[in-house]
Amino acid sequence: MTGSPEPPAEIVETHVSVIALIGDRAFKLLKPVAMGFLDHRLRIDRLAACRRETEVNRRFAPDVYLGVLDVAGEDGTPRDHLVEMRRMPASRRLSALLGAPEAPGLVREVARLVAGFHRDAPTSARIARAGGLDVVLGLWEEGLDQLAAIVPAAVPAEGISRARGLARAYLTGRVPLLESRIAAGRVRDGHGDLLADDVFCLADGPRVLDCLAFSDRLRHGDVLGDIAFLAMDLEAHGHPALGRVLLSEWGRELGEDHPDSLAHHYVAYRAHVRAKVAALRAAQGDPGAAARARSLQELSLRHLECAQVRMVLVGGAPGTGKTTVAHAVGDARGWEVIGSDETRKDAAGLPRAPGDPGGFEEGLYAPGITGGVYEQMLRRAAGRLALGVDVVLDASWSDAGRRAAAREAARSAGARLVEIECRLDPAEAAARITRRRAAGRGSSDATPEIAARLAAAAAPWPEARPLDTGRAQGLVRDEALRLAGAAERCI
Repeated sequence: MTGSPEPPAEIVETHVSVIALIGDRAFKLLKPVAMGFLDHRLRIDRLAACRRETEVNRRFAPDVYLGVLDVAGEDGTPRDHLVEMRRMPASRRLSALLGAPEAPGLVREVARLVAGFHRDAPTSARIARAGGLDVVLGLWEEGLDQLAAIVPAAVPAEGISRARGLARAYLTGRVPLLESRIAAGRVRDGHGDLLADDVFCLADGPRVLDCLAFSDRLRHGDVLGDIAFLAMDLEAHGHPALGRVLLSEWGRELGEDHPDSLAHHYVAYRAHVRAKVAALRAAQGDPGAAARARSLQELSLRHLECAQVRMVLVGGAPGTGKTTVAHAVGDARGWEVIGSDETRKDAAGLPRAPGDPGGFEEGLYAPGITGGVYEQMLRRAAGRLALGVDVVLDASWSDAGRRAAAREAARSAGARLVEIECRLDPAEAAARITRRRAAGRGSSDATPEIAARLAAAAAPWPEARPLDTGRAQGLVRDEALRLAGAAERCI
């Protein structure tokens, strides 16, 4: 702006570059270093990297990346190279504005900008492979190996081991989800390193700088993983709510639909990437970097825990409130509820309303039909779990063999299993059934007599977490959410 004082000259150093800020320009010099993900030791390789950085970053900020300059010796021979950039005002860094009242609006602007870029970003069969299981899991394995080797004391070995196990379980159980993302065209050539320090909120719109230029392989991936980098960074800066604003606005603008578990997973991966960078800085002598590495890897681990898909069994005798509990858990987090009563009625082409059950274990409730209902519920649950959707299975779960089948289904899907048994005084359960049938509510055909026989025939369920449903409804709901893990929230 005319009349404004010229900003002072500064030097900024990262693990791979030195940036000189002079007047209204910034000049970036690449360090002659070799790391696991780049090799800039030769001048010719640094020249290629400068040119590539200018090229890929102009996709985001064409008016900022001005070109590549030679640094020549006295004889005119190039000795090194610089990326010349327009200098951005430090006061307008997104990271400097996160506590300001305008922050949510600025984050939404950035979200819309990135969504527009993702909508038009290049993709191809080669790029799309970056969204597959082998590549995504391979990046985790590679990164965790590097993190363990850089500074063994920076991040505890048990945390790395836990992260490895959770990442493997999530990804190997979510192959259909990953394939659906590829089929929907969600795997593209992105930014690769979205950080709040590199976003500048100007009067004419945000500028996003410092795209990951040294590796196409690391820049290609699911666009959700790309935006998750910035969501993670906002949380690491102490503003998780702004991370949620970012993901919500980005998804709305892009018309994006994904399970929460996938967002958690990619936020976890991006925190792990930054933990590795911090560990590299620790190896270079940065005194505070080891602590940052530990903090970021802990953030990664929290999101990996939240990314676990859940299968929740809610059981108990008729009248104990299991359907109410199942829907309370499902509604709290948008988890899908699959009920035995509805599954049975739909398969028989009957309305979802109380009817005549006939005799005990007869007709629609004959053991063979009931077994088929449970099998259908588990097949449907397995399909939803594979797509990253948490499920709540509402049934009596009185048979130990069917519970064992559910455990195997959860194990095969890499899902976290929670078993909840609703318990209530039999007289109160019978009174509830009578009132429910008189009002025509629900899909259950159970009568007090059948409920008593089912309860008497039920196999012990020692693995279940007991839930007393005779208390006030709000207390039962809160306890059910706690038992199911539905009270947890990261995004």
